[in-house]
Amino acid sequence: MIEVKGLVKSYGSKRAVDGVSFSVKRGEILGFLGPNGAGKSTTMKMITGFVRPDSGTALVGGTDVSQDPVAVKRKLGYLPENAPAYPEMTVEEFLGFIAEVRGFREEEACKAQVERAISLTHLSSVRRQAIDTLSKGFKQRVGFAQALLHDPPVLILDEPTDGLDPNQKNEVRMLIKNMAAEKAVILSTHILEEVEAICTRVVIISRGKLVADETPAKLLERKPGARMDEIFRSLTHSDA
Repeated sequence: MIEVKGLVKSYGSKRAVDGVSFSVKRGEILGFLGPNGAGKSTTMKMITGFVRPDSGTALVGGTDVSQDPVAVKRKLGYLPENAPAYPEMTVEEFLGFIAEVRGFREEEACKAQVERAISLTHLSSVRRQAIDTLSKGFKQRVGFAQALLHDPPVLILDEPTDGLDPNQKNEVRMLIKNMAAEKAVILSTHILEEVEAICTRVVIISRGKLVADETPAKLLERKPGARMDEIFRSLTHSDA
């Protein structure tokens, strides 16, 4: 479902992403890890077509993002960092707007998608509140709801549980896990327990380069008895 081929992106003299390649199949939840500044968000923005790579490309459902970024966007749900939204809109208004943008122009179809997204992300209690008045956790859930709204085959989630309390974190993790059988998921997170809880594979990048691509169990076998955070630090060295 996702095939990343030699992605490279530089900003001035700094190479943010340096030849990253990996793939994600339907049914997989890929934990995408790295220290701050390692190139995670830039990689995800290139996969989704929001940043053009200097070289390399990514295919989503067989469509090359370099050739047809609009078609790629139709196939995926993207939760970027900080979950941007229109703050003056209510939750219901914003999700209705997103549904129309996604092509649900008939009133009943639009309403059905909004109701589904609100139900999945437990937003009923705040559906008529302006987004600007919501807590960080609820704003994050609104961002997650817009990513899920059109039931895409691919989900790319940048820190989806950021700002949520422990119960909310668990709800989102279970939602991702339950949806994953029919989707390919890339999940960027700094919470290593989240990786062990729901991810089927782990990719770690450091200084823009891929340094690990294996299952969580295989990663833990590198240093028997070590914790995931210790292995992560050993692979990313001074970046951690």
